[in-house]
Amino acid sequence: MYLAHFGLREAPFGITPDTSYFFACADYQEALNTLLVAIRNGEGFIKITGEVGTGKTLLCRQFLASINKEHGTVAVPDGEPQQASVTQGFVTAYIPNPYLTPHTLLLALADELGIVLEPDVDQHHLLKSLTAALLDFARQDKQVVLCLDEAQAMPLESLEAIRLLTNLETEKRKLLQIVLFGQPELNQKLQQDSIRQLNQRITFHYHLGPLRRDDMDYYLSHRLNVAGFTGGRLFSRGAANQLYAASGGIPRLVNIVAHKALMLTYGEGRHQVSARHVRVAAKDTGSAKKSLWRWWIIAAALLLIVGSSALGWVVLR
Repeated sequence: MYLAHFGLREAPFGITPDTSYFFACADYQEALNTLLVAIRNGEGFIKITGEVGTGKTLLCRQFLASINKEHGTVAVPDGEPQQASVTQGFVTAYIPNPYLTPHTLLLALADELGIVLEPDVDQHHLLKSLTAALLDFARQDKQVVLCLDEAQAMPLESLEAIRLLTNLETEKRKLLQIVLFGQPELNQKLQQDSIRQLNQRITFHYHLGPLRRDDMDYYLSHRLNVAGFTGGRLFSRGAANQLYAASGGIPRLVNIVAHKALMLTYGEGRHQVSARHVRVAAKDTGSAKKSLWRWWIIAAALLLIVGSSALGWVVLR
């Protein structure tokens, strides 16, 4: 591995969501602020969308970490939950794969909240137990926040079951707040008439886009610094330009191609990544080739236009 060669403590471009690598550029910080403001205001539903690889899961984990850091962890009366993170102001639950039937999804929520249920509990008693737990948290002045990742995969019936849970409220606020993280297909699903009530209840939303070109150098530098790099510019300007062209600014693709480019650079015994290293790495990354070819097609089209204009000017003369 190339870690010692570049003076790194760990691989800087892993694709596992790690909050220590959260890059707080303007767009991502705005998305995080939107979540924090919405939750503090006690909103029922919040939605975050973004294309594949734009960092929705990392944002979700950073959001949960921000709540925990802000309020400090405390134990829950009546026993410590198995999975839920409990703070002085919030009880947070996270379900990474909500492609579940309504009954199974509610069971997963109960498990996250540490609710002990009878084996083969029926729907009535399951809802009764969840309601009692939510009311108990409210009496302790705790807000329950449920984060659902990959929400575009949720069956419509499961989305409706979650919506019905948000009908529970005190005179002051909702007993359950829900944050939906999903791909743009989630927007299409929410337009369906059968769940129009849920769509109307989404009061805050944010769409995560790819990194801007201006942020690319800062993104690379941030991840390298977190990984322990203390040297000069590791990715040349040409390499950074090529990396953006190959990835389209999608963080996951940036990480994959950057990792491969570092391996190629290490294999040649060099200490700076060049545009050639990135091009070779991109060719080995199927999802990056499309982005790369798109840039080449745009460049070719522009050259053709310029060439045609120049030819027309010569003919007119």
